[in-house]
Amino acid sequence: MRHDEQRLASLDAFRGFTIAAMLLVNNPGDWAHLYGPLAHAEWHGWTFTDWIFPFFVFISGVAMHISLGRRAAAGAARQALLLQSWRRGLAIIAIGLALNLIPAFHPETLRWPGVLQRLGLCTLLAAPLALLLGWRQQLAAALALLGLYSLLMLCVPVPDAQGVWHVGSLQPGEDTGAWLDRALMDGHLWAKSKHWDPEGLLSTLPALASQIAGLLAGHWLMARRAPVEKAMWFMVSGLACLWLGQLLDAWLMPINKSLWTPSYTVAMTGWACLLFGSFYWLLDAMPLPLLRARLARWARPLQMFGMNALFIFALSGLVAKLLGFVKLAQPDGSQRTLKALLYAPIQALELAPRNASLLFALAFCASMYLVAWVMWRRRWFVKV
Repeated sequence: MRHDEQRLASLDAFRGFTIAAMLLVNNPGDWAHLYGPLAHAEWHGWTFTDWIFPFFVFISGVAMHISLGRRAAAGAARQALLLQSWRRGLAIIAIGLALNLIPAFHPETLRWPGVLQRLGLCTLLAAPLALLLGWRQQLAAALALLGLYSLLMLCVPVPDAQGVWHVGSLQPGEDTGAWLDRALMDGHLWAKSKHWDPEGLLSTLPALASQIAGLLAGHWLMARRAPVEKAMWFMVSGLACLWLGQLLDAWLMPINKSLWTPSYTVAMTGWACLLFGSFYWLLDAMPLPLLRARLARWARPLQMFGMNALFIFALSGLVAKLLGFVKLAQPDGSQRTLKALLYAPIQALELAPRNASLLFALAFCASMYLVAWVMWRRRWFVKV
């Protein structure tokens, strides 16, 4: 497909950074041997890994505002833009469900929620907000979503999986969102928990607020302001959100990725503003053209990832599943997975187990980068 030439280098690079980080944390050689930042926080709190999902949602909001704004300015009808956005959201959900079917292909136990499903659902819900509301109304909508979610989580009595009732409990499986997921999707939740899901329905409300934060960032990017001023205010906004996120963590609900709490929403928006603001300053707002061009060359590998982000995301998930599913017979009659066979030479090196696991993840990233590089060289850009 043809590439849209009107792209922000910083947005592609930030998207590529997020994809590369996702590949790194999702594909260790051994899940039992990880460096702390490369695993999610056990429950409350956050790590580097907990940046990744809200960054995807934030980026989706930024890209949505820019894309819809440009097409509307070119004369596209609002209804047509809304239908296109909804088709995109439904396609993303379908891809996520298809990946969840592999390798078992058992619809009766299919996990309905998931990362792509949440991204698609946020796209469906955010599109009318992007097309019909101004930035002030969007900000009000985000605050209302966070307020409604807080009330439902802290004030509604619900039973846990054993029938014990709780009010305001934020422990695994005891919250309002977990109860709703069991009521609507029992038997189709995350296999590791069974009674709750980190991408459940209710926590889509604050996730949508994260996407609205991206819409607001898009408004600022398209404003008639000097690029240096835009970059500066991204940094200021990021620091303010980090401060506010810590206040919400102390006074309202703890930072928690699985629950997507308001404190998590705001704090991760802060980090997204800081990192994206840095990319924007270096690649788009830098007042020294020669230095900006040199930095763009250094950032090109990230841009290659970012220009085919959804394709690389889906492909990496499929490859990872196949590595664990495909088994090959060994001379002794046993069977080993393809991943175990590929990991064995790395394990044979004189490395600490965590370093061997990290090296496998880096090799996986390199293999996906090769795919992204070939696609970039051939000008293949897959869009949904």
